[in-house]
Amino acid sequence: MPPQDKSFGLITVCSRITTFLFTIGLGLSLASCGSPTTFHNTPVPGPNAPTQPPPQASQAGNVTISPQYIAIGTDQKQAFLATAPTGTSLQWSVNGVIGGNSQVGTIDSLGNYTSPHSINYGTDVVISAADASAPQTNFATAVAAVIAPGIVTETANPQVATYSIYLPAPGKVSVEFGLDNTYGRNTWQQPTPSPYGGEVSIFVAGMRAQTRYHMRAVVDLDNGASYNDVDQSFTTGSPPGTAPVTITSPTGQIPQPGIEMFDTALPHESAQAFATDLQGNVIWTYAYKDGTTQDIVQPISLLPNGHFLVLISYASSAVLNGATIQPGTIDVVREIDLAGNTIREIKLSDLSSALAAKGYNFDLGNLHHEVLALPNGHWILLASLYQSFDNLPGYTGTTKVLGDVLIDVDPNGQPVWVWNTFDHLDINRHPYLFPDWTHGNALLYSTDDHNLLFSMRHQNWIIKIDYQDGQGSGKILWRLGEGGDFKLQNGVDPTDWFYSQHGPAFFTPNTTGSFRLGVMDNGDDRPTPDGGTCGTTGEPACYSTASVFQIDESAMTATLVTHYNPSPALYSYFGGDVQSLANGNLEADFCALSGGSQVQELNLNSATPQLVWEAQTNAALQYRAKRMPSLYPGVQW
Repeated sequence: MPPQDKSFGLITVCSRITTFLFTIGLGLSLASCGSPTTFHNTPVPGPNAPTQPPPQASQAGNVTISPQYIAIGTDQKQAFLATAPTGTSLQWSVNGVIGGNSQVGTIDSLGNYTSPHSINYGTDVVISAADASAPQTNFATAVAAVIAPGIVTETANPQVATYSIYLPAPGKVSVEFGLDNTYGRNTWQQPTPSPYGGEVSIFVAGMRAQTRYHMRAVVDLDNGASYNDVDQSFTTGSPPGTAPVTITSPTGQIPQPGIEMFDTALPHESAQAFATDLQGNVIWTYAYKDGTTQDIVQPISLLPNGHFLVLISYASSAVLNGATIQPGTIDVVREIDLAGNTIREIKLSDLSSALAAKGYNFDLGNLHHEVLALPNGHWILLASLYQSFDNLPGYTGTTKVLGDVLIDVDPNGQPVWVWNTFDHLDINRHPYLFPDWTHGNALLYSTDDHNLLFSMRHQNWIIKIDYQDGQGSGKILWRLGEGGDFKLQNGVDPTDWFYSQHGPAFFTPNTTGSFRLGVMDNGDDRPTPDGGTCGTTGEPACYSTASVFQIDESAMTATLVTHYNPSPALYSYFGGDVQSLANGNLEADFCALSGGSQVQELNLNSATPQLVWEAQTNAALQYRAKRMPSLYPGVQW
């Protein structure tokens, strides 16, 4: 097995390729190289990638040949058909050798080509049918890309394999896999690393533990030829422990296809981030080796490049509440690949140093709750921030207040835009759990106007910030929630606003003007009709809802269009999120119920929402849960 660099997710392969440079019908020259090449999961040309364009099919005179382009494995057969005027004697050759040979493949007098029995790596060969009396002026050629079988190797993740295959011509590769050779699932498609071809390595993920899988590469060359590799097999290992998931689905209800990604807040499982199929089988895990039991994955999300973005840190209010952070606890945002290798990361210490170099004198707490990947490759980081105040109304002496700061960092980890809650909000507005003042927990990027939405749990607000891709003023454009800028319609003000919320999400393709916004309304701080607060003595119990609002930024109205309040009522005192699924259903994660969490897919197309699918984790709290089409961007399972 080729050696692996587990720090950066690289597969090192000694690639010797033979590039055929030939003049049609006149022979060939050979060039080879044998130095080690390092391949990433994303296309990166290595020193052994082809440096010459592949040969092209050609024709001179009145001889024709078909097919003109094929892709073929080793020791396989392909019939070519040549046409010429009656009486023409055809001469067949491979790379200028009449009849071919064992190195490039052989061809008989009828045009039946047999590829070489074995080759180290793929190569292009030219099949020629020529008029034997005028082979230099009356001929036609076809090109065969001869592709050696791919190589499947294990990775640091026991449920992920690496499939590597060399293409002698430019093209794309995906891998289909399954429990037998009918396969059934596929990876995404990846291009060759150079304009002329090269090795493509793809992580194959989404397999159950301790199970033998079949897989094969599916090749589509740019010249139109296609090829399916020989069947390969791979047996998965045992993943680290995860929270147990129990799935129920009422008869007759069909859930949105895909997988479910879980993000366990409590307890501290070996793998806090993991994915299951819709039957509850664990098909992927992420387990970091560093950190302590205080560290929490919060959250994990799929990036367009096929990697995952994950925040690992401790609870933002832990120190304020008197906890001592254990030595070795990490505070980091990481980009990881499917094998779990770190590709890029930024630690709080790195961020603090970069901010200080820019002149910011912040008393940072930790990175927490959210990291937002932007289309330009930047990350918006959310960090807790301390600031002391003297003699605030109702608080004598000095009060150390915990707020938030948003930091836009470029791909080099350098801050380019900073937004501080202490600069834009009233310190004397603190409806819940002051001096943990804002307790930000989610960020959304508006693709329509390039601004940010920021959810602050302890303000009971979602605000919109003038961001403009780092060029905005930072002004708060509006405040959504009780006491904010919008008039609540189709609901009772203030009871039907959201309180101590988590996990907002856009529910429409448009994200400005008139659009829909969903939110997990945890309800901790919900006021009661008589002016009290839920859960206090003499008041009704608190409850949680999955709510969707129609936001009209012109009329400044928020119309409550979905207000899912299960019966019997559920109360999730923190965490969770909501999601609009492709089939029109709503998914809601009730994270912190008594005894565990429930993730529900709901059909809202009736007077009473219908439960379609439910994942329950007893004695475990899922900070977020998300239905994903697959583990690959743009691929639906």
